[in-house]
Amino acid sequence: MPTRRAVTGRSREPRARFAEELRHLRAQRGESLRQLGDRLGWDWSLFGKMESGETLGGPEVVEALDQHYGTPGLLLALWELAINDQTQFRERYRRYMELESKATSLWHFAVSVLPGLLQTPGYAGEVLAAGGLKGLDLEQQVQARMSRRSLLEGDDAPPFRTILSEAVLRTPLRDAGEWRAQLEYLAGAADRRNVALQVLPFSAGFHGLMNVDVWYLRQPEGRTLAYTESGYRGELLEETAAVERLQLAYDAVRDLALSPVESRKFILRMLEEVPCDPST
Repeated sequence: MPTRRAVTGRSREPRARFAEELRHLRAQRGESLRQLGDRLGWDWSLFGKMESGETLGGPEVVEALDQHYGTPGLLLALWELAINDQTQFRERYRRYMELESKATSLWHFAVSVLPGLLQTPGYAGEVLAAGGLKGLDLEQQVQARMSRRSLLEGDDAPPFRTILSEAVLRTPLRDAGEWRAQLEYLAGAADRRNVALQVLPFSAGFHGLMNVDVWYLRQPEGRTLAYTESGYRGELLEETAAVERLQLAYDAVRDLALSPVESRKFILRMLEEVPCDPST
């Protein structure tokens, strides 16, 4: 069901509403992102990420935008609503984490980003920084993400299957050395007895999971839950009919994916394309 819209025709979802207002105000001024960056003294790419909803920015830049556009307090109020909405997202995610820790098996599909369970510190750091984290907050989140990897380690680790869209592996890190380390980690993970890793090639075409990352968590009592996630929010699905529909979509995607053996070969071929550090 589409999101209900207010009488103004603008989004009522806090983060989307904030980004929409930023785009609207800049369009009214007739400014480019580069012009806005030059006038306010911030890198123009930050404003692009804020307008796309990729990041919310900090209070200092939002206050500067309020002053620039002559909207005293408006953007800061929308920013605070969006930040609060993100807090609610984190609460929902914490519940997901509890269910994940109890799961007897996990299935996963990735649209554009590797699952946290298979990320290296370098990869996690760049992904989280792109979302607006920095400093101590960034370090803490990277450490928290690394601690999750222990879920797949040990004799009692649950079976884990992930299907990675080829786009995930065609989006490298800026640091070639860190990207090489990530691909090597993936190749090693694919050898684990409890991990099944498959790549969905571009040649598979359109499919039923094109716009969302999905996790399927098999619980000890036998029921399966699904968790869908985008860059803006996550949703835990517990209704049997909804979960079954997503499972059918997952089964269809798995049929289109390369086998685990061919997928590991795919990753190793990608490793050959990454430049080696000439100092080593």
